[in-house]
Amino acid sequence: MRLDIRPTRRALLSTILAGLALPLLPRAAAALTTGQASGLVTQVAAEITRIINSGQSESAMIGDFNRLMGRYADMPTIAQSVLGPPARTASRAQLSAFSDAFQAYMARKYGRRFREFIGGTVAVEGAQDTGRYVEVISNVRIPGRAPFEVRFRVWDRSGRPLFIDMLIEGVSLVISERSEVGSIMDRNGGSIDATIQALRGLG
Repeated sequence: MRLDIRPTRRALLSTILAGLALPLLPRAAAALTTGQASGLVTQVAAEITRIINSGQSESAMIGDFNRLMGRYADMPTIAQSVLGPPARTASRAQLSAFSDAFQAYMARKYGRRFREFIGGTVAVEGAQDTGRYVEVISNVRIPGRAPFEVRFRVWDRSGRPLFIDMLIEGVSLVISERSEVGSIMDRNGGSIDATIQALRGLG
């Protein structure tokens, strides 16, 4: 299937979620089917198209992207993966605050770039159940640029299909963001609370 969308090459798809590159986790994707996972990717592509074509202000678009991530990404799981080892000692309140701050940071960081890349297409080309999650394989084409592959990892551990990972040309977004957040935490003396405050001012 082909969906009209307006992506930013790497940066555009990074937004979704958020957005989303999680390392392998031990639990399977429950009863999730490849069709359901592919359907989620189709929904997200349609939402991105709607937002970009809306003609609204940049701040309104970023707000919509933030809500999109909250709707289609398993942000608590993603946030814990991005935070890394410090997540083991963080309180529930800290994990919740970090998840919210990280989601908003990602929406700001990448959402501003969406308008620069208009006229692309996303083709969902297949899906496979890995036993841990369903990986949906897609191909992105933007006029004047070489096509590239994006693999979306989807599971339903939270009770419905949600993203837990996204690999753009083989590069995991969550792993990339974990490195970025780790640098922010180092600059803030290893403090989770200070890192949360820093994220709120970035992007």
